[in-house]
Amino acid sequence: MRVALVTCADGPDVAEDRDLPVLVRALNDAGAQASAEVWDDDRVDWARFDLAVIRSTWDYSWRAAEFTAWAERCGALTRLANPADVVRWNTDKRYLADLAAAGVPVVETRYLAPGDLVELPTAGGEFVVKPASGAGARFAARYTPDEHDTAVRHVRRLHDDGFTAMVQPYMRAVDSGGERALQFFGGKPLHASRKGPVLAPGTPYDQRKTAHPGLTRWTPTADELGVAEAALAAVPGAPELLYARVDLVDGDDGRPRVMELELVEPNLFLWLHPGSLPAVVKRIIGAAES
Repeated sequence: MRVALVTCADGPDVAEDRDLPVLVRALNDAGAQASAEVWDDDRVDWARFDLAVIRSTWDYSWRAAEFTAWAERCGALTRLANPADVVRWNTDKRYLADLAAAGVPVVETRYLAPGDLVELPTAGGEFVVKPASGAGARFAARYTPDEHDTAVRHVRRLHDDGFTAMVQPYMRAVDSGGERALQFFGGKPLHASRKGPVLAPGTPYDQRKTAHPGLTRWTPTADELGVAEAALAAVPGAPELLYARVDLVDGDDGRPRVMELELVEPNLFLWLHPGSLPAVVKRIIGAAES
């Protein structure tokens, strides 16, 4: 079977996918014909593949509409994982409102679309501003109420660029307990990791961030697994997901909440969890054969 692992072209703002060459080699060793393919390369004939697996299309948030249109085209030519309707839903972080409506505990979020009145906190704790279409903490920053005017300029810059802005309380538990990433593959838990805080106080929103600082292995708690599974069960249409990553952080009550649900191009961190590679290979080949 022919398998495309979908990535993006190299660029100064694109992180290296350390897993990609390892996964291509492992799939070929297992009998597949696997190759890495760039999503916006017009020379790629997607119809010749039995399966296209979105892996590190990490420039998509710059061009979300173009990327989702590509997913629709690719999904019409071959089996795409995850499916195009999932891609369209998950590239816009307003999906958090859908999860909250389904009873999933999420980080409290307000959305400010272009044209909306920009009202930001002037008292209380720290808060975060970021775009509703983004990856790797791109265009995200952490503010105190005393930095209100700077945060307003941030929101207006996002609006000028056509983005909807998200405003969330800064989850203080990130500084002590970190953020946990629970990976699922083929519908089953794969492994989990923990990372430290991404947004340092005073860091400009347009400065490039380290997306996964201090990444270590993690054993998820029963509460974390329960919240992650509830989030996956709440995805509209109950689609078949080849892969998923649920990013969790503790609220002030000490209970886990969904920070993000990554169904498009989550970093798998196989370099940190090499023992997970055989399961990933097996489930990709199974998806290609089905």
